[in-house]
Amino acid sequence: MKRVLIANRGEIARRIIQACTESGIETVAVYTDADSRAGYLSHATQSRRIGDSYLQSDRIIQAAIESESNAIHPGYGFLAENAEFAEACQRSGLTFIGPPPSAMRLLGNKDDAKRLAQQAGARVVPGYFGEDQSDDRLKAEAQKIGFPLLIKAIAGGGGRGQRVVDNASDLAPNLAAARREAQGAFGDDRLMIEKLIAPARHVEVQILADVHGSAIHLFERDCSAQRRRQKIIEESPAPKLSSEARDRLTNSAVAIAKKAGYTNAGTVEFLVSGDEVYFLEVNARLQVEHPVTELVTGIDLVKAQLRIAQGLPAPDQPSSQYGWAIEARICAEDPYSNFAPSTGTALYVEWPRRPFVRVDSALESGDEITLNYDSLLGKVIAWGADRDEAIDRLRLALQETVILGIWTNVGFLIDLIGSAAFRSGSITIDSVENMEITPPPPTDEVLIALAQARPIESAQSQGPWIDAWRLKAQ
Repeated sequence: MKRVLIANRGEIARRIIQACTESGIETVAVYTDADSRAGYLSHATQSRRIGDSYLQSDRIIQAAIESESNAIHPGYGFLAENAEFAEACQRSGLTFIGPPPSAMRLLGNKDDAKRLAQQAGARVVPGYFGEDQSDDRLKAEAQKIGFPLLIKAIAGGGGRGQRVVDNASDLAPNLAAARREAQGAFGDDRLMIEKLIAPARHVEVQILADVHGSAIHLFERDCSAQRRRQKIIEESPAPKLSSEARDRLTNSAVAIAKKAGYTNAGTVEFLVSGDEVYFLEVNARLQVEHPVTELVTGIDLVKAQLRIAQGLPAPDQPSSQYGWAIEARICAEDPYSNFAPSTGTALYVEWPRRPFVRVDSALESGDEITLNYDSLLGKVIAWGADRDEAIDRLRLALQETVILGIWTNVGFLIDLIGSAAFRSGSITIDSVENMEITPPPPTDEVLIALAQARPIESAQSQGPWIDAWRLKAQ
């Protein structure tokens, strides 16, 4: 493997570039017109314009061929779990750095995936995942399942296309909204519905499998801190998880991977309610939160993907996690306005630099933030010998994170990880949604700065005023 084209953007593109460079592999970055000045492009060996979308598989494959790449890494999102794209890569003589199309199809069909999980000994959440996608059928199945329930996009993850529905009267508009979001994010508007298990925690298991039949787990991550069903804090180990529940999670994940004929990196997701463990789905790709696992196992997951894609064996099964790691997702959004997305220019960006803290980001001062793509700006990850130390280090790192010019969720994340619920390890999937989120009062420093600030003068001031403070001479 001499040259890899990265069919993605932003921080994950930069992360893959880093792993390839350290492995002696050249990289080709791709970009749309909206990303023509993005900072990650300068880190690649070369870059190629692909038009206006990262979902244009034919343009991406053409760019790979023209750049003489011999492999494509899809990152996460976009085409990462698209079996047709993986097959098109193979037909073009390109190595797809991910699972085989057969496993992607099997696990991407939620009905088949649930049956496979049951055969592997896992318990599943009741739901409907059939081919009939008419509103009438979905409404009928919803009545059988009972409310509250959860609508999810069949083709994707990351919270895209997810809606909680509390009663029958809210089902139709939520189906329509979920379809639109799923189509925009994954090019596939098919939906599934599941019984809502609450209160529950979202716990997932990282797996690696190779072409020689070996499959290992790299333990669990707790991803229960979510807003709008999208993760914002992830950690490993999972707090307050019994050894019996951990064994059920990891054993089920490996059994499911082997039964599916899975290779490369993937994540098996579960709901945990008390000591009960329910299989949710398999994300057949690298996860956003993979750094958490890397910090507690010492295994570089992207390098492992590259090795497995070249036919080399997966790493040995680690015996335990080492220490504790927690990741915070920094997003361009206003947490005090229902997490509304924020756009504009990041006038000044400064990421924390301190021991035992890692930053995965491609955001730089001067970058434009638009509504074209996900609001994720970067990830700050802290490691500690225990959970309290990891929380303290992450809190300090977030306090040193500066992004001016747009709204971000940094202040909210500081409050969240400092809350009694998070400190005690009691966060469930619904905890953030049920929190009263109010903006903090301005600090003394802010009030002093406002008092001393000079008003902006206008050359076109009207009336008797020169500016907000001074009258014109009479």
